[in-house]
Amino acid sequence: MLGPVILAASRSDKMRRFISAAPGTKQVVDRFIAGETVDQVVPIVVDAAGKGLEVTLDVVGEDITTPAQAEAARDAYLELIERLKVLDLGPRAEMSVKLSMFGQALEGGHELALANVRPVVEAADAIGTTVTLDAEDHTTLDSMFAIHEELRKDFPQTGCVIQSYLFRTEADARRLAAAGSRVRIVKGAYKEPASVAYQDKAEIDKAYVRITRILMEGEGYPMIGSHDPRLIAIAQELGRQAGRKLDEYEFQMLYGIRSEEHVRLAAEGHRMRVYTAYGTDWYGYFMRRLAEKPANLLFFGRSILTKG
Repeated sequence: MLGPVILAASRSDKMRRFISAAPGTKQVVDRFIAGETVDQVVPIVVDAAGKGLEVTLDVVGEDITTPAQAEAARDAYLELIERLKVLDLGPRAEMSVKLSMFGQALEGGHELALANVRPVVEAADAIGTTVTLDAEDHTTLDSMFAIHEELRKDFPQTGCVIQSYLFRTEADARRLAAAGSRVRIVKGAYKEPASVAYQDKAEIDKAYVRITRILMEGEGYPMIGSHDPRLIAIAQELGRQAGRKLDEYEFQMLYGIRSEEHVRLAAEGHRMRVYTAYGTDWYGYFMRRLAEKPANLLFFGRSILTKG
């Protein structure tokens, strides 16, 4: 299994140095990471807006071990929001956050993460946008959903992510759809045990379709996170069957992957949001992405050649 091996490499300083220096690494990183600074990512937001696209911005970071690092993550998002405010880009860009970056895994982590993420959600709301809480491994989800529920009391547009490979997710989807919240559905890519998650791709895809139907038929705002053409087509059909207009749900894809499809869906009248990661800790994000789904090794390599 490549996943655990790659994940171990993501925590190795020796591997960090080796991969950072390897020929071709920078080309891959530049293609899938939007930059290291706010100054580098803002033109990408502007360019996306010009193409009829929206974005969700993720300040990458790994291995938060102190409250000070969690506060630094908070401040990085606040800096981003201030820049979006100055340029009046709030309506085009939301934020995606991993609560682990805000201290969730530290002692007293639930309260710490809530205290750190709340100012980010408040600042985002003030410029006309919002925040989505990313899903991490299954042991963190009860805390994430509780924080999501707490934030929605004051900021009802706060979104969250659910993962189709977890057995619990259909029940979560019914609860969230009924609540009218913003929900991103993804397949999920953390290595989870068979006791909590489907292991077979076909079963994961079937669950994805069932959950998408629940979201489309519910009162919430579905966000379809997938690059799979078949699942995208199914989501479109489920949206039609549920009587949804094209602006009553959206598609989301990663920056640098299937870029032509981003533009095509937007041209058809769909809301299309590009998940755009940036920051100095690109190595951790890059390796975690590969660890979550080792098949991306081939996908990244093909993308370098096709430049699509």
